[in-house]
Amino acid sequence: MTDWAESNETGALRVIPLGGLGEIGLNMMVLEYEGTAVVVDAGLMFPEDYMLGIDIVIPDFEHLRLLGKKLAAVILTHCHEDHIGAIPFLLKEFDVPVYGTRFTLEMVRHKLEERGLLAKARLHTVEPRQFLGVGPFTFEFIRVSHSVVDGVGLAIRTPVGLLVHTGDFRITHVPMGGDSTDLGRFAQLGEEGVFALFSDSTNVEKEGYTLSEQVIGKRLESIVQTSPGRVIVAVFASNIRRIEQIVEIAKKRGSRIVFNGRSMEVSVRIACELGYMDVPEEMVIDVGQVKDFPDDQVVMVTTGSQGEPMSALARMASGSHKQIKIKKGDTVILSSKFIPGNEKAIAAIINSLYRKGAEVIYEKISDIHVSGHAFQEELKMMLQLTRPRYFVPIHGEYRHLIHHGRLAALVGIPEERVLLAENGDVLCFDRHGARIEGKVPTGRTFVDGKGVGDVGRSVLRERRALSEEGMVVVTMVLDEETGTVVYGPEIASRGFVFEMEKGHLLEDAKCVILEVLEEMDPSVQDRVRYLAFEVQRALRQYFNYVIQRRPVILPMIVEV
Repeated sequence: MTDWAESNETGALRVIPLGGLGEIGLNMMVLEYEGTAVVVDAGLMFPEDYMLGIDIVIPDFEHLRLLGKKLAAVILTHCHEDHIGAIPFLLKEFDVPVYGTRFTLEMVRHKLEERGLLAKARLHTVEPRQFLGVGPFTFEFIRVSHSVVDGVGLAIRTPVGLLVHTGDFRITHVPMGGDSTDLGRFAQLGEEGVFALFSDSTNVEKEGYTLSEQVIGKRLESIVQTSPGRVIVAVFASNIRRIEQIVEIAKKRGSRIVFNGRSMEVSVRIACELGYMDVPEEMVIDVGQVKDFPDDQVVMVTTGSQGEPMSALARMASGSHKQIKIKKGDTVILSSKFIPGNEKAIAAIINSLYRKGAEVIYEKISDIHVSGHAFQEELKMMLQLTRPRYFVPIHGEYRHLIHHGRLAALVGIPEERVLLAENGDVLCFDRHGARIEGKVPTGRTFVDGKGVGDVGRSVLRERRALSEEGMVVVTMVLDEETGTVVYGPEIASRGFVFEMEKGHLLEDAKCVILEVLEEMDPSVQDRVRYLAFEVQRALRQYFNYVIQRRPVILPMIVEV
């Protein structure tokens, strides 16, 4: 067994999480040694409730900008959005090569093509057990089982010792399609001597082991076989093994299969082209052909398991789907975990489906989903196999990191060798040991339409104010020479009060504005700006006093 401290190198390795520690999503980590930096994953997260109008959230790249030409490569562990979703934005700004497995890179390639960035992208395919040298680092890719095909963990050889990054993983003893976690290789790394282990913490609160995919498959088959009419299964588009199970179940039932939803169609096409699944052409029908077949011969695989508002399932539930109308006899299966924050949206869809006569099967009433993230006993097994000198829990909210650290103590890792880091913390590793030393700038960048980073928290506060209190627009035209009013004041409101019912309120508000005008010195400098400020102040006080509301006041004052 190699002792990490035997290294003669005096330099320090810096490992810096820029996202994914203390939150679910935004996974991004930077490894730095002297003149070389490598990024592991570049993910996104979907907006929280307060992020009104925001499409997606990506990590702040400020630290990468500071690195400049030191940034040498991006390594991807798998193709989930919380690990690859920020890649198009990163490559638009930084010209660096990207390394990943076949399925992962095909999904990235599709994203880049949509944004017109594919031509300049440098994408390089890697395989499990393959080695890749980048400056002072050597990366080895290790097969792991997850809820998507082609997931890998990383063994990272550095001048100060061996690091192991599990990626998102689970340990399943009855794997599907050769996707089992390579326990033998992790054990060999443990024998070699692991300086630090970075391990997935998502399901650390779950006792025992994850369920087998075979168990889930049998339950799904039982539900489908006993359903009287059409079966609609909502699942993550990237969950190829689950989709493959549904295809096999449909084949046994003698049904046709429909893939609905843009991301679902793309994912299935890529999986078939790469040989990860085989769907007989004669089984597949277009969504527009569903009406041409008996209900009990139709199985549909669709997007929308998380209640996404524009997904195929959401449109079916609302009745706005052009081809599919939910009716009595339909069975809808939500074969996925409810991601925290999505519960209300999912519940609304389930209720709408029930109202239309469908039977709905979901995780709270039946075990129809197995997580792609390891439970406690699997996490302990990873710790025991790798036997790291230092342990860094990653990929989870802060409580997950805390619980994972405590779990490590149960298998013999001293508390002082568990590094509880958050985004921006600088983890320093050298021949003297490991520690958290300082912070770097980090945060969240909001993507709103084509705008990246141009919406900040102040804009979100304004949007929230508009959504909660409404808006009052004041329009006035002044004579440039005399300062007298030649038009207005006119007041219009949106989302504030019904103007017909509260007409006296707005009429009295005009009087408040006229009082401001009377008190204004005609010789005041920058008359328009001064008047706008005073009108805002006076109306805020007035509305707050009369009806205890604080609408956004927008003065539109011009001089002619």
